[in-house]
Amino acid sequence: MNLIDISTDLLSAEVYPGDPEPRLQQVNRMDCGDDFNLTALYASLHTGTHVDAASHVMDEEDAETITDYSLDHFIGPCYVVELPAGPITGQVVEENFPRFADRVLIKSDGPVWFFGGAAEDLSGYEYKLLGFEGLSIGGDDEIGVHRTFLGRATVLLEGLDLSKLTHGGEYFLMAPPVKIDGREASFARAVLVEDSIVWRSHTW
Repeated sequence: MNLIDISTDLLSAEVYPGDPEPRLQQVNRMDCGDDFNLTALYASLHTGTHVDAASHVMDEEDAETITDYSLDHFIGPCYVVELPAGPITGQVVEENFPRFADRVLIKSDGPVWFFGGAAEDLSGYEYKLLGFEGLSIGGDDEIGVHRTFLGRATVLLEGLDLSKLTHGGEYFLMAPPVKIDGREASFARAVLVEDSIVWRSHTW
């Protein structure tokens, strides 16, 4: 089984402008005479590789939090779309994105962003999950693009590192978020399986 780690390191990942810089605090240290090491973390939940839930950008009382989504949003077959840097237009959506998929990741050789009504077009495919590299994909309308997808129950897996992938196409994704009840986002460790997975008698 070929496992490919597509996560970014939480402490060294680029931080969205205005978000707090992540930091660690060593509470206990064995080299200072403590019986064990203990470290505390301070960071935005949107640091590094993470999942956004609907409540990140929607203030409705029933907007989904990170623990409202079933785990099958984050685990299962996925498709990696390879795109050149630049705007994602309606034509790009039509020509490159699979219509019948549950999870899709966008790999590019530079920044990409949704242009015009392309986000609305793609949201109509009703993916369970859409993932991408970098901090944003909304261009001049970051919040609007988030609301477009999250309003269709498509969770966003952000801050990926897809540089190790040698090709697009079909993979198996495992990227469950850390269980933080009622929050608008959570850290995730994202892994792709390049070959098949055999579990008992079923093969994916």
